[in-house]
Amino acid sequence: MKSRPVKNTPSTERSTQPAALTRSARRRQREREHRLETILTAAGTLFADEGYHRTGMERIADEAEVSVGTVYFYFKNKEDLLVQLLDRTGYALRNLLGDAFQNEDGTLAGFKNAGKVFFEDFCPRHPEKIALLFRESAGQSEVVEQHRKQIFAKLIEDLKGALESVAASQGAFRSDMAIEVMAASILGMFERLAYQYLIWQDRRADLKAVGEEAVDFIAGGIRSLLRTPPQDKES
Repeated sequence: MKSRPVKNTPSTERSTQPAALTRSARRRQREREHRLETILTAAGTLFADEGYHRTGMERIADEAEVSVGTVYFYFKNKEDLLVQLLDRTGYALRNLLGDAFQNEDGTLAGFKNAGKVFFEDFCPRHPEKIALLFRESAGQSEVVEQHRKQIFAKLIEDLKGALESVAASQGAFRSDMAIEVMAASILGMFERLAYQYLIWQDRRADLKAVGEEAVDFIAGGIRSLLRTPPQDKES
């Protein structure tokens, strides 16, 4: 025999709702969140400046001004720290580039805008994130490599979607492979240029000019692969 469903009376509804946090509980929650962010910031800076392998948990704790035990309370190990930093970096970069592209209504100008934001905003403001994503996370454990692979795969899918939007407004591309090849090439160009001018050489003052040349090159490449002659379409 089936039991009858319990009716949602005011008393049962109240019992399922979480109790409001007290002021002291909210303060403790803010403190925990602040410690978490402090540890992540310290680790990201140290990984970029001193290298992932040369940075120990004790060094991270000292930089964050917390105990080593506190670091282990939030993170299982150094690899866990790196993975969380990677995921946050990938999420921030995808949102930044996506917003820049959408602000131009999904046109070719959106690629120029996204490139400008990457080279003029993200790179100079977050060199430690560039070092983390393109250098320090490379060649690490299988777990780290899997997260890194997922981030790059999502970025490429984002670029493919943006290129499909361009094709919808300006005409199809010449081959079925064009979108995939261009998406991988654009991401590879962003990576190499950031490596060249920010990691191998500290030439952040040149990033604006680098970005302008890069986005013009990318836009020209996209136009050249459209079936309709570029001169017949607006850029």
